[in-house]
Amino acid sequence: MDNCMGIISFSNDLDKNFGTLCNHRPASMLPIGGRYRLIDFFLSNMVNHEISTIGVFTGTKIRSVMDHIGSGKPWDLNRRFKGLFVFPPLYDDHTAKSVGNIHLFHSNESFFRNSSEENIFICNTSMLYRTDLEEAYDYFKETDADVTLIYKKVNDPGGRFINCDKISIKEDGRLDHLGTNLGTEENFNLFLGSVFIKKSVYLKIVRDAIEKGTANYLKEALMNNRRKFKFNTFEHEGHVESIRNIKNYFDANMSLLDSDVYKEIFASHGTVYTKTKDEPSTFYKDDAKVSNSLVANGCILDGNIQNSIIFRGVKVGKNAIVKNSIIMQKAVIEDNAVIVNAIVDKFTRIEKGVEVIGNQTVPYVVEKSLKIGKEDK
Repeated sequence: MDNCMGIISFSNDLDKNFGTLCNHRPASMLPIGGRYRLIDFFLSNMVNHEISTIGVFTGTKIRSVMDHIGSGKPWDLNRRFKGLFVFPPLYDDHTAKSVGNIHLFHSNESFFRNSSEENIFICNTSMLYRTDLEEAYDYFKETDADVTLIYKKVNDPGGRFINCDKISIKEDGRLDHLGTNLGTEENFNLFLGSVFIKKSVYLKIVRDAIEKGTANYLKEALMNNRRKFKFNTFEHEGHVESIRNIKNYFDANMSLLDSDVYKEIFASHGTVYTKTKDEPSTFYKDDAKVSNSLVANGCILDGNIQNSIIFRGVKVGKNAIVKNSIIMQKAVIEDNAVIVNAIVDKFTRIEKGVEVIGNQTVPYVVEKSLKIGKEDK
């Protein structure tokens, strides 16, 4: 994808929806699929489509971000020219507002002006999907659009996408308006939070929003200018998961146990890259029983594991039961413990005989580095 840079914008607005899971990490850094973080899918998709300049606006919880992406080496972005650029919040910028992201884009205007690319692909990480960016970019250029929004037609009788953005599209494919899905329609066009935009148009829209004070968020600024510039839409036809709260996050992980979803998310449009750990293969002891689960490297398993996501370095003791759960990195489940419908954060220890049981509607969340014994139940 020549002449196009990529931007990943974190939003701390959703962090409160994830409880203790986002005490020390932004939602964009939530672990998923046994060894990945949400941001990995977006960085990988851009790199696989030959976007060589990528900017990441981190939000306020930067330590987790920098620990994971570092210099960008796993994505071949540790380059002398172009590569990965990380933009933490500017705490000394007294003109910055505490709400929204438009001021962050404006504060880093020089980055965009100094880049050689004339087009920008902007996305956020609250929607998990893999799409053909080359096809979308070609459509953006061929139609000579100023802005192209990516969307998916969804049928949502169960309300999976409540409070997500939806768009109304004219018969010629151009954007009419953007709003919020309140569940009044089962069939609608789900906005995936990703846009292609001409850099010259982007700079005008951001500066205009700052000067007039008409928007706190980039999407608001875009909508304020939808009559002034040429906006159109591109349809994504593949799988989509919304990750806006604990239930969404749990369901998105569980959906990866479906082989068709797994193949699309991990195999379509190139490899998903992540930070390497160089751990040994998982050791399955004689009494281990594992079915329909994703298990990462470095684990030692001696219990019964069903329909679960097991991250790197997890230990599951003898006769322990893990069912319909997410067990994160380096967690320890001791002998005879029972974990059902739960999310166990990393470095947690569940002691012998303890039962941690949630329900399918609201999974039980065990905080990072917590030790739970029988006296705690």
